[in-house]
Amino acid sequence: MISRSYTNLLDLASGNFPTMGRDRDRRRMPRVMTLPGSICEMDDDQAHSVSSENPSSLAGDRMIVVANLLPLKAKRRPDNKGWSFNWNEDSLLLRLRDGLPEDMEVIYVGSLCVDIDPIEQDDVSSYLLEKFRCVPAFLPPNIVEKYYEGFCKRHLWPLFHYMLPFSPDHGGRFDRSMWEAYVSANKLFSQKVVEVLNPEDDFVWIHDYHLMVLPTFLRRRFNRLRMGFFLHSPFPSSEIYRTLPVREEILKALLCADIVGFHTFDYARHFLSCCSRMLGLEYQSKRGYIGLEYYGRTVGIKIMPVGIHMGHIENMKRLAAKESKLKELKQQFEGKTVLLGFDDLDIFKGINLKLLAMEHMLGQHPKWQGQAVLVQIANPTRGKGVDLKEIQVEILESCKRINKQFGQPGYEPIVYIDRPISSSERMAYYSIAECVVVTAVRDGMNLTPYEYIACRQGMSGSEADSDVDGPKKSMLVVSEFIGCSPSLSGAIRINPWNVEATAEAMNEAISMAEPEKQLRHEKHYRYVSTHDVGYWARSFLQDMERTCIDHFRKRCYGIGLGFGFRVVALDPNFRKLSIDDIESAYIKSKSRAIFLDYDGTMMPQNSIIKSPSAEVISILNRICADQNNAVFIVSGRGRDSLDKWFSPCRKLGLAAEHGYFLRWSQDQEWETCSQNSDFGWMHLAEPVMQSYTDSTDGSSIEKKESAIVWQYRDADPGFGFSQAKEMLDHLESVLANEPVAVKSGQFIVEVKPQGVSKGLVAEKIFTSLVERGKLADFVLCIGDDRSDEDMFEIIGDALSRNILSYDTKVFACTVGQKPSKAKYYLDDTSEVRFMLESLAEATITPFTSDEEAEDSA
Repeated sequence: MISRSYTNLLDLASGNFPTMGRDRDRRRMPRVMTLPGSICEMDDDQAHSVSSENPSSLAGDRMIVVANLLPLKAKRRPDNKGWSFNWNEDSLLLRLRDGLPEDMEVIYVGSLCVDIDPIEQDDVSSYLLEKFRCVPAFLPPNIVEKYYEGFCKRHLWPLFHYMLPFSPDHGGRFDRSMWEAYVSANKLFSQKVVEVLNPEDDFVWIHDYHLMVLPTFLRRRFNRLRMGFFLHSPFPSSEIYRTLPVREEILKALLCADIVGFHTFDYARHFLSCCSRMLGLEYQSKRGYIGLEYYGRTVGIKIMPVGIHMGHIENMKRLAAKESKLKELKQQFEGKTVLLGFDDLDIFKGINLKLLAMEHMLGQHPKWQGQAVLVQIANPTRGKGVDLKEIQVEILESCKRINKQFGQPGYEPIVYIDRPISSSERMAYYSIAECVVVTAVRDGMNLTPYEYIACRQGMSGSEADSDVDGPKKSMLVVSEFIGCSPSLSGAIRINPWNVEATAEAMNEAISMAEPEKQLRHEKHYRYVSTHDVGYWARSFLQDMERTCIDHFRKRCYGIGLGFGFRVVALDPNFRKLSIDDIESAYIKSKSRAIFLDYDGTMMPQNSIIKSPSAEVISILNRICADQNNAVFIVSGRGRDSLDKWFSPCRKLGLAAEHGYFLRWSQDQEWETCSQNSDFGWMHLAEPVMQSYTDSTDGSSIEKKESAIVWQYRDADPGFGFSQAKEMLDHLESVLANEPVAVKSGQFIVEVKPQGVSKGLVAEKIFTSLVERGKLADFVLCIGDDRSDEDMFEIIGDALSRNILSYDTKVFACTVGQKPSKAKYYLDDTSEVRFMLESLAEATITPFTSDEEAEDSA
């Protein structure tokens, strides 16, 4: 079969498009744009960015689902010649296709649960692609061990479940070779995706923590690929996650996806907190959608718990009704009240805590002795796990002790089953259970409660279900630390570590009045039946499509090395300022207005020394020496600081405190640009700011002549941001009747008089130039902060208001590649200085400063 991926760039460049083997006709792909990308950690491929200029409609598109394991079962044929494969009906990945459009083809990429001999791999690959639309990734044995059992199970899985590697026996120390194997495995998965990928039309949906760096490998090659990631495990709090040595690499890789999904808001909140603390990113919520701005791209954050497949549950219930197991269980537990636990056997499921709670309940409520039975089914773990043997020994000892203490002839309070059971057998146990108890100390989702609720609803026409014609009821005791807990408002939520409280919850659940049990069940069933796995998949796809719309509205560039790779998305009219273009316009112009912000523009924000360097002073003096230039530093700083720092620049104009004070040159007086000279409001604002300063370590207050600023650059990022939002509301309330504006900026909250902005300063200067007969035909405006956006906006309006001529060359430029009203950008302050140096060299004047004039004389 011919690969559907357009990765042969030589063919693309020559316009030779291969013929694609498809089940249905598709439109021919337009010519694609290739943009330079960057390379790599453990990557020997050329990193190309391939993208399309036309968005595709949803109809006819394909979904490529990528996970560690394919949704297949495999076994050797009886004759030992070849393999037989069939779908794994319990696989969530198999069920999600029901939520996708009917005409959307689904292709699965993942590894197999069996080892395939290298000689057979090609035949198996062809067979699985043709019969199952599955693409197997065959990982070398040396990588599998370190990737799955190593990094996934010894590092990520324990850490994401809040287990820190305090000692080599608990979690294990970080092993760099395991991380390298994890990266290599993810790269191999990406190669399999590329083999079948059409970057023009396909969606890629990546699942779970095994493939957290896969997005960066795919994004390196296809910068407009529509790609989502969903994490099925918990995401830990930032205090836990930050202990991971490769924490930033994983975060940056995930941000290469267009949308990142989580089961609960708690998990999403922890992820957002990590992005804030480690990458300095803040999220925004618009119309109910949460997004992270990352180099011009909006990475969507999806919060949607996964559901169950109602049809599969119905089929399993029918099968259970036909088998003898259900009848056998009803006879076995006749007259008993059955509590059921169904858990994977690992240290985070809290099985022994459940047993201890059962022991406590029987001791505190003797009426249940001989009556209540806890059936605990321990599903064998999928991996080697951590401390598995110790957990097994602990569980068996508890079972033996409890049965010995409370057991009677023909009665055992604990029935422990540690063998695999079929889906239909599981349905049979659900049918006879009065209550399901989940005491996991940390779990991603846990669908057991959902399955139990659906099963207890009964099945029309099932003679085996005695409740089918009567009231439906189900009771749940669930840990507050599992993903499904927030959606089960009728369940009794417990802290599993509190054994006594769990015991009382179990007693309450089985003692509750029948009508209330029925009401709780009805409420749960409405949710479970409407929020099934199809609803989850459909919702995720819709949000992915919505988030990816911007792909085709912006120009995208791949930059960076290794896991620092990212795609920068820019407005089509937003481009880097060309030194040659601005220098040419500068030389041809006769009247120039130049506005320069200071902090973050002329001087880096993180610089300890805030005063301008000799180089900056020299550049400014040379530009100011030209009589055709009106050059202004427009800053939020006070006039005393600016006057002191720029005293060597006699012809430089200064606008202090965002334009409240303005001076055209050193030999002129400061003028006030606002009519408001009453600053009594400061006595109201300062105590409010002081109260927040006292309670926010690392914050401070800066008083200016016309404004007062609270800054929290040195405070804890999360707490400082939260305090700033609270302060903003507080100040707006206190100063509601005062002639002031309260605004937030980059790590600041500022109160200043109304009608004061950098934009109004620019407007005033343009008007003054017109009055002097010097209509500006060249405008350069550079800034990096939100306050500078006012200048960019005013300059755009000035063209239509005749205070600038229609043919004025305007260069509004922001520092850094980010959304802005400016049409140009420069990467950092060094590029700003380099550009100004170029203009200084192009300035034709006999002398560059008064001092040099005296020396020349």
